[in-house]
Amino acid sequence: MESTAKKLRFHTKELLETVARGEEVIITLRGKPYAKLIPYKSGAKKEKKKDELFGLWKDHEELKDVSEYVRNLRKRRH
Repeated sequence: MESTAKKLRFHTKELLETVARGEEVIITLRGKPYAKLIPYKSGAKKEKKKDELFGLWKDHEELKDVSEYVRNLRKRRH
């Protein structure tokens, strides 16, 4: 289905209902395709990018007691 930007502005609810039924809606601006509304699939999971820094310090022995580690860091500053 195609719709104009003006129709998107004034008839958003109807266009979202169309998308909810599974249709794709192409939004045109000045007669040219500008955007596409597609249904959101909550069941389809995208490949998660593993955060490279998460767990970086998990295997360090000196961090077993975090309070002690922080205390030692502060001692060196003063």
